[in-house]
Amino acid sequence: MPGFPEGRGLLSEHMAVWFVILLSAVFSSGCISSPPESGWRLFHYAQPRMGSDFVVKFYAPDEAVARRAAAEVFERVDVLNGIFSDYEPESELSRLTGQPAGQPVKTSLELFSILQRGQMLARETDGAFDITAGPYTRLWRKSRRQKRLAVAEELQAAGRIAGHKKLQLDPNGPNVTCLVPNMRLDLGGIAKGWAADEALAVLSRHGIHRALCAASGDFAIGGPPPGRDGWPVKIPTLDQQGNLYERTYRLSDCAVSTSGDTFQFVEIGGRRYSHIVDPRTGVGLTNRIMVTVIAIKARETDCQATAISVLGMEKGMQHADNNGLAVVITPLSGEDRRVRMSREWRRRFE
Repeated sequence: MPGFPEGRGLLSEHMAVWFVILLSAVFSSGCISSPPESGWRLFHYAQPRMGSDFVVKFYAPDEAVARRAAAEVFERVDVLNGIFSDYEPESELSRLTGQPAGQPVKTSLELFSILQRGQMLARETDGAFDITAGPYTRLWRKSRRQKRLAVAEELQAAGRIAGHKKLQLDPNGPNVTCLVPNMRLDLGGIAKGWAADEALAVLSRHGIHRALCAASGDFAIGGPPPGRDGWPVKIPTLDQQGNLYERTYRLSDCAVSTSGDTFQFVEIGGRRYSHIVDPRTGVGLTNRIMVTVIAIKARETDCQATAISVLGMEKGMQHADNNGLAVVITPLSGEDRRVRMSREWRRRFE
């Protein structure tokens, strides 16, 4: 599917295998098959969008209503892809970066809003999350394909056109200015979560509130299945022996994202590098951790999971506590295999 091809999210691609594991738990008929007293039934639709399976699961009164709602969901995701994609040459994002440097460009409210959130998080994390890191992510894709690190000259060239301070947003309206030529914006660390939230909003407008929308590893979760206290979601963690296993949480009216390099990585020169690139260096991460974030909106869990992965164990947890985020960080290597939980996570889930 054009727009966000498979394997594209080098800034924040969540783990496809964990996505399958989570869906197998969430969509297990044994967990959510009981219909409500009103006779509403469970419906499940999945289509390829943004480089992954975009899945919606919800209760509706009949198939006609369900089909209309699902069709509108995928239409809305297509619209967002046409705004956010850095692969589509005619997307609004691509047209923005194609304008002359220093020239303010009026954007849609959708694009302006997502850029605002990205820039805010870039400032909060001192660039650990950076939507202007497109030149670095493209360079890292090449490194992964060729299994060689970029040379200093390549990284320096990318660095001259990357950096969140080179993108200017008008505080009074939807006008955006690229301050240097040839900028490349990458919304891969937030766009899928944003789309999942929008999908849930579409269903709500159809009167459908018991629903779950999943875009890769980003879940937007509405009201619980009838007769249940939440949708069962399995989140990876470690047991006392340091072995990876899945713990089930029942979640409703929230969002969850998990980020890590368990299955997506490359070895270059005997060293393991994550698919997640550090926008401050242009190179894939080498600190092996898995980050799960639970918040109200998937647009927030998506970008925060990426940012915390880049910040690392200690600074990431400090960021989580400073911002009241429910976060669990699982170390995947090293001698210290203690799972870290933020204060908000412990308050809500332990």
